[in-house]
Amino acid sequence: MRKPKIKIFADGADFDQIVQLAKNPQVQGFTTNPTLMRKAGISDYAGFAHKLLAAVPDRPISFEVFADDLAGMLAQGREIASWGRNANVKIPVTNTEAVFCGPVIKELADAGIVVNVTALMTPDQVKKVAACLNRGAPAIVSVFAGRVADTGRDPVPLMKECLGHLRSLPKAELLWASPRELLNVFQADEIGCHIITVTSDVLSKFALVGKDLDEYSLETVKMFRKDAVAAGYSIAAKDVAA
Repeated sequence: MRKPKIKIFADGADFDQIVQLAKNPQVQGFTTNPTLMRKAGISDYAGFAHKLLAAVPDRPISFEVFADDLAGMLAQGREIASWGRNANVKIPVTNTEAVFCGPVIKELADAGIVVNVTALMTPDQVKKVAACLNRGAPAIVSVFAGRVADTGRDPVPLMKECLGHLRSLPKAELLWASPRELLNVFQADEIGCHIITVTSDVLSKFALVGKDLDEYSLETVKMFRKDAVAAGYSIAAKDVAA
């Protein structure tokens, strides 16, 4: 099985884990968001970002704005961009009132700031975002393919359509967000996605790529047997007869 060419970005907010993952050349960038940061117990948003950017200065790291008005988003976006050359600015496709954030995306992109437009789930959204991007500025468009799959829809045709909307933008990259399994990395790579975000548990499964399935089957049987013995399970003869 060939090694995927797609860029791997690690998704999370555990500082020590990110620093450790930065030692892995397979990981080419990082993304986080306010929800992940809150779950990680982070209380100082800017302080955490500055600390992380200093610890990992050679890989892009995306930090998200959380203002809900467009002016506030723009101000926060400019501030995040000032934190470091490798700080990318995540802008949601809409605010909580479903107002399209196109003006913010356009102003930041025109200023040469690398925007990571996030929380997209439809090709129409990608088309609208593409119209706001600057051909001369790098940008990331994050489509949450994993969440699309959670609704029972196949994300692959949808992601192919999204790629088509970005073809006229040579510096814009489509990111397959929220993958649920390692297979998604190969699916995203096969259709030409530029980036995929992975959590540490999915990243660890790269060790299984190409593994002999008969060997994997035997290891699984041994695991079940080992755990049954370790737990002290027993089945009485009368239970067997029944």
